[in-house]
Amino acid sequence: MNLTLVVMAAGKSSRFGSSKQTTPVDKDGNFIIDYSLYDAIKAGFTKVVFVIQKVSLTLFQESIEKRLNSKIEVCYAFQNLEDIPLAFVVSKREKPWGTVQALLCAKPYVHEPFVVINADDFYGRNAFLEAAKFLKSIDKPYTYANISYRYGVTKSLNDSVKRGVLKLEGDRVQSIQECQIEMIHGENIATPLLGGESFVVLDEDPVSMNFFAFQEDVFGLLEEYFKNFFLQEESKILEKEVLLPECLQKNIENKKIIILNKPGNSLWLGMTYKEDLHTVKTNLQFLKDTEGLYQNHLWEDACGKK
Repeated sequence: MNLTLVVMAAGKSSRFGSSKQTTPVDKDGNFIIDYSLYDAIKAGFTKVVFVIQKVSLTLFQESIEKRLNSKIEVCYAFQNLEDIPLAFVVSKREKPWGTVQALLCAKPYVHEPFVVINADDFYGRNAFLEAAKFLKSIDKPYTYANISYRYGVTKSLNDSVKRGVLKLEGDRVQSIQECQIEMIHGENIATPLLGGESFVVLDEDPVSMNFFAFQEDVFGLLEEYFKNFFLQEESKILEKEVLLPECLQKNIENKKIIILNKPGNSLWLGMTYKEDLHTVKTNLQFLKDTEGLYQNHLWEDACGKK
């Protein structure tokens, strides 16, 4: 079975201050995306679709794609403000439309089960192995998987973060609630982005980090949700992004989909803030020195010599 990896890499990285997606995280100049691709190739993925801004194409071609050296099929999809389902004065909008649109941009290139991830997160080898195993075994429509992590593994020591807080019933996801989480008086306080009372999140509680394993039938649900977004009053359209977890939550509530929770059981690393970069670099080098999953010169050992 062919498997595709969709990498969402069109974000503006406003809190980081520069492009997280193309910030070097090791001595060879590799990005976090390189490590995700390395792990995906080892797990059997045969194609990657980068969802980027068109202005970034040359940079991606001359860095990441060149390092891949035909180890995996590479496609590019471009996310832009004009690509919307209904008439709207786009000039009024400043920020991107969000992760639902990003994933829809990849649709023309995806013809098989696939995984979607953030470009600026490190998920670990086991996450890709678990996702591949799920996609090769599932035979029911509208059944997907979320690779989850304990909140304590994903929190930043530098400021608040946004996470999809999960409520589970056995191995099934009952809800995904997008929240802003910050440390207040020694507790992790989550404030729902769509409104509602704040609550405490424990370090061991599971959260979603936008690592999902999908079948192709998810695209119809995304298209419907994205179109309905533009039926709201204009003020809401201008202010909000169309987020993938919120779309999935709506379809869980409507009993249209089943999402199974699959613990990542891997180290997660991310760069919300510039100060997180040192932690990422240190941990990646530690993995090279102790775990043996990655060579010091990463791509020299990925499916053949560089």
